[in-house]
Amino acid sequence: MKNFFFICLFSVCFNTKHFYLMSSTNSVITGLGMYVPEYRLTNDELSTMVDTSDEWITTRIGIKERRIMKDKDKASAYMGAQAVKQLLEKTGTKPEEIDLVICATVAPDYIFPATGIIIADMAGLKNAYAFDVHAACSGFLYAMTVADKFIKAGKEKKIIVVGAEKMSSIVDYTDRKTCPIFGDGASAVLVEPTEEKIGVMDYILRSDGVGVKYLRMNAGGSLNPATEETVRNREHFIYQEGQPVFKYAVTHMADVSAEIMERNNLTADDIAWLVPHQANLRIIDATARRMELDPAKVMINIQKYGNTTAATIPLCLCEWEKQLHKGDNLILAAFGAGFTWGSIWLKWGYNS
Repeated sequence: MKNFFFICLFSVCFNTKHFYLMSSTNSVITGLGMYVPEYRLTNDELSTMVDTSDEWITTRIGIKERRIMKDKDKASAYMGAQAVKQLLEKTGTKPEEIDLVICATVAPDYIFPATGIIIADMAGLKNAYAFDVHAACSGFLYAMTVADKFIKAGKEKKIIVVGAEKMSSIVDYTDRKTCPIFGDGASAVLVEPTEEKIGVMDYILRSDGVGVKYLRMNAGGSLNPATEETVRNREHFIYQEGQPVFKYAVTHMADVSAEIMERNNLTADDIAWLVPHQANLRIIDATARRMELDPAKVMINIQKYGNTTAATIPLCLCEWEKQLHKGDNLILAAFGAGFTWGSIWLKWGYNS
């Protein structure tokens, strides 16, 4: 009798697991919204602030200008909320329909509470709970895979994933190595369930703590709390050793993009668009070459916005929305501090 009980229990567990794995529910992006500040900080203006030039920045990074939130009373949550409001308006979605907000950011309004909670309140999402994902420039990919799991679990039906970054708040404008790179902005996507074979098809996420040596903020956390000395030493800004970060990023972002194609039997001809994190034009070019992809299939807006960290990929999706068609194969790829990196194979969900 005891053996019979365990056999039945195993059968139920196995069949339940099998049912979940074989579930036909996918998570799909059904709408987009974005917000960038009006103020444009050009390379020429930046060169009056620090020893650099338009030629140096353009040839090494690919950036011509970046948007900066000048209003000291507005930060990442405000920009994220504006992106969410645009998304709701474009999709005809009522605020009370949203179940969950996941915010990817490294420039939160506060250490706590989560910026996602503030965004939900500002956008009137009264029935949504919210939390933040902290994975640096890979944050949007990490947040999307979390949303994918919630959708497939079956309870949440409408999830908003937001990348929102006021990077200018943590940029040292006396450091010529980092200040040309970053800009401010936010973008949001609506994620919903579908029974069609579209949406998030596969993903690969990776991390390696070796990256803490090369890219971090030195002070402000529990290891090195804020003091007069840390402020005086300008330790509350981005610290980066450019060469190691560049070498890791070129290799890992390119490799993981090729890996997700190979394991899903995708060729360059199958891919409609590469949607890369906008950190450095040379890294983007290296990733496209590794995928043997036509440069015309690569979304690039780094020249306009710079590196908006977790917001770069959804900003690209917003700007290319009218060129996307239902069923298009997209590869989303990113590399960030930590180190974190990853790729998502996404089948686009709608025609604009």
